[in-house]
Amino acid sequence: MIKFKDTDRILIISTLLLVVVGVVMVYSTSYIVAMKRFGDEYFFVKKHLTYAVAGVICMIVASRLPYELYRKLAYPILILSALFLICIYIPGLGFTAGGARRWVRLGPIAFQPSEPAKLAVIFFLAYSLAAKADRIKTFSPGFLPNILIPGIIISLIIMEPDLGTSMALATVVVIMNFAAGVRLRYLFGMMLLALPAIWVVMQNFSYMMTRIMIFLDPWKDPEGKGFQMVQSFLAFGSGGLYGAGLGEGRQKLFFLPEAHTDFILSVIGEELGLLGVSGVIAFYVIILICGVKIAFKAKDLHGQYLALGLTFMVVLQAALNMAVVMGLLPPKGLPLPFISYGGTSLMVNMAAVGIMLNIYIRENEA
Repeated sequence: MIKFKDTDRILIISTLLLVVVGVVMVYSTSYIVAMKRFGDEYFFVKKHLTYAVAGVICMIVASRLPYELYRKLAYPILILSALFLICIYIPGLGFTAGGARRWVRLGPIAFQPSEPAKLAVIFFLAYSLAAKADRIKTFSPGFLPNILIPGIIISLIIMEPDLGTSMALATVVVIMNFAAGVRLRYLFGMMLLALPAIWVVMQNFSYMMTRIMIFLDPWKDPEGKGFQMVQSFLAFGSGGLYGAGLGEGRQKLFFLPEAHTDFILSVIGEELGLLGVSGVIAFYVIILICGVKIAFKAKDLHGQYLALGLTFMVVLQAALNMAVVMGLLPPKGLPLPFISYGGTSLMVNMAAVGIMLNIYIRENEA
């Protein structure tokens, strides 16, 4: 019989507590909007609670599946993910929401292909980096495929357009290659070559340049394009140390747009104060420590790279979201893992935690 030990237990508790915080805050941030739009104050929280239950099931199932399975299925999963990203552009399958074409509908199910695509890239890299460990210092077999193949998936995500997810995934790719021992001159050279491409993308998608200008000076247009950023600042500023109290925030009252999604941390800051935000950050730090610990103790290189990639997939996205809502980075449209409203992201992140748990379990079985 499998016995969960400290790292497992701490990881599970931290993840579930963040999910609980998410359910509570989704209700707190959305009930007024839900009542106005749908006549049901529980509209968003009921859907989010369904996603949370599905996420827990994903985590349990993933914790029971041997992680070696992802080594065998790395290429099929990668190809399937690429096909789903292409399906976004097929009429009747892909559709636009929130100004971006990021969704695919299969019957009653709608999801964002970019979320499972992150898992697919990590599965591929964990397999490839481990398989080529003895050639990792070489350019052609050791470095090039591990940048070009993920680069194809990242390019498809950029075209949605979704610069936030693509940049976060690109950073995870760099971290995994660095951890595997790829030569630094290859990584730095690749990043320098990517700069002109990023500039071209930003020129073709004007909203990206607009977001950068908003980031530099949101107060220049506080009632227009800088409105959301300014309202986020006001939410944090009014929260103080202890906050206004759960449910007592004012910025969610049609001031902070879509407060239950990407900017949910702003309302946490307003209602629960610095202490509440610090608590949320602490849980992500715990997940980071647990994930790195699991990676170091994994029984093989594949498990090490897989745990490392999944850990940074979750924690890096959380860090980027927090940086955006606090005005440290331009807006990117990234949800806060486990907390922001949304189904695909929540289930993918909980599946990632389940895979990390399985890596830990398999290590203790060995």
